[in-house]
Amino acid sequence: MRQKISEYLTQNPITMETNIKAVHFDISEKLVDFLNKKIEKISRRNEAVQRVDVVLTLVKPETAMNKEAGVKLVIPGHGDLFASKTADTFEEAFDLAVDALKPQLEKIKDKK
Repeated sequence: MRQKISEYLTQNPITMETNIKAVHFDISEKLVDFLNKKIEKISRRNEAVQRVDVVLTLVKPETAMNKEAGVKLVIPGHGDLFASKTADTFEEAFDLAVDALKPQLEKIKDKK
């Protein structure tokens, strides 16, 4: 079985690289726009973030809670931060993953 992966690479105006991958489904422009807006907020609040990698996976199409979002933040000098959450929608899963990363980002800010 061949795995279907769609990739989007965008450059944020704040010189942060963003990689968005969709696994097992075609990603809509609306979802890409939603993710880019949320990622822009992350970059404004945390200037140390150099790259954001998002992997969206459709786990089992016929079940509820089947959309998974993995978010990796690359922060030079502090390593990578990663969180993955599953929800009914990709937007909700992404928001949950970002919420899980917030305490880790605060620790990095406090160290400065």
